[in-house]
Amino acid sequence: MCVSVTFIAIVDGAITTVALPSIARQFGLTTAALDGVVVIYPVCLAMAIPSSAWLVERCGAKRVLLVALAAFLASSLLCGTAAGLGPLVAYRAVQGLSAGVLFPASSALLLHTFSAAEQVRLSRYMIVPQQIAPAAAPILGGLLVDHLSWRWVFYVNAPVGVPALLFGALFLTGHRGRGAGRFDLTGLLLTASALGTVMFGVCEGPERGWTSAPVTVALAVGTVLTAAAVAFELRTAEPLLKLRLFADRLFRDTNLINFLGLVPIFGALYLTPLFLQERLGRTALESGTSTFPEAFGVLLTVQLAGVLYARVGPRLIVGCGMAGVSAVLLLFAGCDAHTGLWTVRAYMFLLGLAMGGVFMPTMVASVATIDRADLSQASTLNTVVRQTGGAFAPAAVTTALVLGTPAAAAAHPPVGAYQHAYVVLAAIAAVTAVFAFTLPDGAARAAAGGVTRHRSLPVRRREEAVRSSEAAH
Repeated sequence: MCVSVTFIAIVDGAITTVALPSIARQFGLTTAALDGVVVIYPVCLAMAIPSSAWLVERCGAKRVLLVALAAFLASSLLCGTAAGLGPLVAYRAVQGLSAGVLFPASSALLLHTFSAAEQVRLSRYMIVPQQIAPAAAPILGGLLVDHLSWRWVFYVNAPVGVPALLFGALFLTGHRGRGAGRFDLTGLLLTASALGTVMFGVCEGPERGWTSAPVTVALAVGTVLTAAAVAFELRTAEPLLKLRLFADRLFRDTNLINFLGLVPIFGALYLTPLFLQERLGRTALESGTSTFPEAFGVLLTVQLAGVLYARVGPRLIVGCGMAGVSAVLLLFAGCDAHTGLWTVRAYMFLLGLAMGGVFMPTMVASVATIDRADLSQASTLNTVVRQTGGAFAPAAVTTALVLGTPAAAAAHPPVGAYQHAYVVLAAIAAVTAVFAFTLPDGAARAAAGGVTRHRSLPVRRREEAVRSSEAAH
C-alpha cells in the first residue's frame, strides 16, 4: 500500500514536465505559459503538509491515507479530462494538496506499525519506489505522450492507485486516532503560507531569475512568514508543527543532513540530464536511459546498509555515503564534450551506490529517540525538510550554472559551467559528509538492535500493549 502510494505521488510530480509541449499544442499556448501546471503542484503540496500530523492524530493514519489517495486519484482523472489551462491548474492544485497529506500519512502509518529494527528491514522495500519512480517518470511519460496522448500521464495513476486503494480499505490495519488537541488555525495559516511562498520563490527562481520582482517578493515574504511561524509554534501549547522536536539532537542532525544532502544528490539528478541534452545534444530517451543506472546502485547499497545498520550505526554509513557522493560528483566535473554515454552511466551507477548509504539510515535514525506519541509530528517535519531540500536542489544548480557562464553565453552554458556546477555540488556533499561523521548514533544503533534505552520498562510495556490493541483494530 505505502509502496504504491509513494510511487504514484513521486511519478506524478515528475512526469508532467514531459507532457508540457503536447499540452501547449492542444491548448494553443506556449510551453512557458504552462508554468503554473508544474509549479502549483509543489506549492500546494508544501501548504498541505503542516495539517497532516493533526489529521493523523485526529482520524488515524489509515483513514487519512485512504481519503487522501482517493482525492489524489480523482483529481488525476480530472486532470486528464481538462478542457483548458484553468481547469488543469485547478485539478493539479488538488493533486498537490492530496500528495501533501499522502507522504506524511504513509510514513506515520509505517512508523506506528513497525519497530526501529523492522523499519531497517522495511526500508529495503520502501527505497524501491523512491528511486525507481523519478528515474522511470521521464521514460514512461515519453512513451505515453508519443503513443497515446498527454492525458495518459494523469490516467496512468489509476492502474496503480485504484488497486492500492481497494487493498488498503479491505486489509490495511493502522493505528486509530487518539483524539488530537485543539486545531491550531493560526499555525496552519502561518506555516502553510510560509511554505507555499518559499516553495514558489525557489521553484520560480531558476525560470524567472532570482532578481525578478515575483521571486524576490515571494522569498522575502516567505522568510518573514517562516520566522513568524517558528516563533508562534514554539510558544503555543498545542502547535500544528511540533518544532520542539528539533531539540532532540539526533532528530535535528539527521534532518539537517537530509536537507543539505538532498541538494547535491537531487542537484546531480537535475543537472546530468541538462548536460546530456543541452550540451552534448543527446535525446531525451538517451538521457533517461543514462541516468537510470543510479536507481540500481541505490538498490544494491540499501541492502548492504540494512545489514550493517545495527552493527556500525548510521553515522559511518551516512558519512561514507556522502563522501562517496562528493567523490563521484568530482568525477562528473571531469566530463566534457567528448564524454560517452557509457561513462555517464557508469558514474550514475556509482552515484547510486553512494546515495544508498544516505536515505535509509537518516530516515530510520531520525525517529530513534522520538516518543511514540510524537511519531506523526516527526513524520510531518521529516517531510517538510525533504520537500524543501529537494526544491532547493535545482535552485542551487541553476545558480551555479549562471555563476559559471559568461554573460555572452547565458542562453547556452558552456561545458565549463556544468563542470563548475558539479564542483559546487561536490563541495556541499563534502561538508555534509564531515557533519555526518559527528552524528550521535548510539541510541539509533540500540533501537535497531531491539533495545530501547531511553524508555523505562513500564513505558515499553505500555507501548507494547497499545501497539497490540492498535493491531487488533
